Amino acid sequence: MTPLDLRTRRQFLMQNAHGIGGLALAWLLREENLLAAPHLPRDQRKFDMTPKPPHAPPRARAMISLFMHGGPSHVDLFDPKPELTRRSGSDYQGEIVYSFANRASKKLFGSPWKFAKHGQSGTEVSELLPNVAEVVDDIALIRSMHTDINGHESSIWYLNTGKSQPGRPALGSWLTYGLGSESQDLPAYVVLSDPDGHPVDGVRNWSNGWLPPLFQGTVIRPREPRILNLDPPPHLRGERQQQNLALLGDLNRQHLERHSGEADLEARIASYELAARMQSAAKEAIAFSEESEATKKLYGLDDPATAEYGTRCLIARRLVERGVRFVQLFLGGQPWDNHNDIRNTLPKICRRTDKPSAGLVKDLKNRGLLDTTLVHWGGEIGRLPVTEGDGEKCGRDHNGQGFSTWLAGGGIKGGITYGQTDEFGHRAAVDPVGPNDYQATLLHLFGMDHNALTYHYNGQEQKLTDNRPCRVVHELFA
Repeated sequence: MTPLDLRTRRQFLMQNAHGIGGLALAWLLREENLLAAPHLPRDQRKFDMTPKPPHAPPRARAMISLFMHGGPSHVDLFDPKPELTRRSGSDYQGEIVYSFANRASKKLFGSPWKFAKHGQSGTEVSELLPNVAEVVDDIALIRSMHTDINGHESSIWYLNTGKSQPGRPALGSWLTYGLGSESQDLPAYVVLSDPDGHPVDGVRNWSNGWLPPLFQGTVIRPREPRILNLDPPPHLRGERQQQNLALLGDLNRQHLERHSGEADLEARIASYELAARMQSAAKEAIAFSEESEATKKLYGLDDPATAEYGTRCLIARRLVERGVRFVQLFLGGQPWDNHNDIRNTLPKICRRTDKPSAGLVKDLKNRGLLDTTLVHWGGEIGRLPVTEGDGEKCGRDHNGQGFSTWLAGGGIKGGITYGQTDEFGHRAAVDPVGPNDYQATLLHLFGMDHNALTYHYNGQEQKLTDNRPCRVVHELFA
């Protein structure tokens, strides 16, 4: 065996870290900045996850983003267009930018599904979303979102990172960078991935970009065991594990003595002490034994069609309940990308996500958490009002010029609709909301000024809103 004084801390971890757990170890390595990152001068402020004061009193303390990759068809779900229905089958007279010109058509395609008014607000919602229709009085429906980009990846980057180019930090990274976390026993930024695989553009959806790696999203597995190696093997449990951790602490302190002046080493020592706390905290956070049958049914866990997505929505609630700052749910690939056979594919993905999404809002409200938890539902683009392909198997092409999304909780005014698309649902026409407007608005709800939340990189002060002209949409606030 290598003598103790010649063993590195990395060697010690490789031989003894079985009880720390894969999730905990990844989190701790990010806290140590052991992943590739630009060198930071020692006189810069220290980065950690301790809670940071916002610029102003916040309305929201946590956020759950239900990201719907692929472009949900707003004209079939949230944005009824009587004129589109009346003129269905006739040619659209305006200009259209197609993504798939070989299947393009200018023939207007009225929605095959009926809309009805719901709640005291009378908000119109498609028959495909009967459960979301039950919570319309708690949501603000934005019907004038736009990116002016038809591509999936570019629009995702724009909405999630502030610019339609890759490589920038995601929204969750900015929030945790600016505010830290209310929990020191769990990751601040959690990603709940799909059993069908990563979303389009993969891991870049939760990248820290050029922010320190500490602010990258931590992925929890979509199937059990959701966190690998969370329990130490029998021969390392109890006193043996405590001895290992104590020895690791001694090694760290020796390292600190040999490298005086590196103040962040003290934080590294503390980070390893976090490992044992994460073992119990993470296990408890994703366990459902204490949840009632009524709660499980609320999320659709009793139905095979909704059980998987409902489980992740319930985990999201349990995480924010325990102080996690930002949780984001993704779908595998882009199931809302209904180019073909929309009459079958759109009802299928609605069926999977409708009840869990509404159940999350209801559950947060029942527990008094909705007031401080911001819920987002939406994708990166919408769909065109014209048909793609012909016959019963037709679909809709991409539309970044106008689409719908909704927000609930965290200071949002429920029971309202904001903005409008034109009479056919093609372009945002009244009170348009762009990606940077959306980001500035979210930050404002967290008490953050989008112009003051900055990070010095590449010779300038970087912002989530990319130094672009934008506005906080105060009309959405309660």
